[in-house]
Amino acid sequence: MQNSRVKILHTEILSDNWYMLNKVTFEYQKKDGTRETQSREAYDRGNGATILLYNKKSKTVILTKQFRLPTYINGNDDGMMIEACAGLLDKDNPEDCIRKETEEELGYKISDVRKVFEVYMSPGSVTEILYFFIAEYSKSMKVNDGGGLADEQEEIEVLELDIDKALEMIDSGEVKDAKTIMLLQHVRLKNIL
Repeated sequence: MQNSRVKILHTEILSDNWYMLNKVTFEYQKKDGTRETQSREAYDRGNGATILLYNKKSKTVILTKQFRLPTYINGNDDGMMIEACAGLLDKDNPEDCIRKETEEELGYKISDVRKVFEVYMSPGSVTEILYFFIAEYSKSMKVNDGGGLADEQEEIEVLELDIDKALEMIDSGEVKDAKTIMLLQHVRLKNIL
């Protein structure tokens, strides 16, 4: 459903290097009825999916650790981030995407994934919707060592952590990634683990 208070006037591509950065000029009708012209930049990197694998019996979760340049530039000393497995949808639907990413990054072949919610992670500047999933795992589902794809320049360490330790890592600042915090808190709040 289109918002009748918004009229896009002009879109200018500022960058089409890695993803698309647009400058959008639009007219916005305020509550008092007056119209105002505004310009904003919007970064379009596509939509993505993320997942937290959990094991009820061992009370563990699977996370990743990898270098993230934007965090390094913004003061994260070594640039390493502990995160839930995630990836861009490309042309896949969210469920197929996250199954593929789970096998590539974590080394687990899963089939039963449960969507828990979808979120705009940074709605002031990024168009991305992130689809959040959880899935139970067992050792029998492990098909490889994970670590990501070399042709995608991925070098991912796979971490299996006790859920209580993972939650403590939020308080200690070792886990600073929003999607990961949301998923860890979800499994605790819903008494899944």
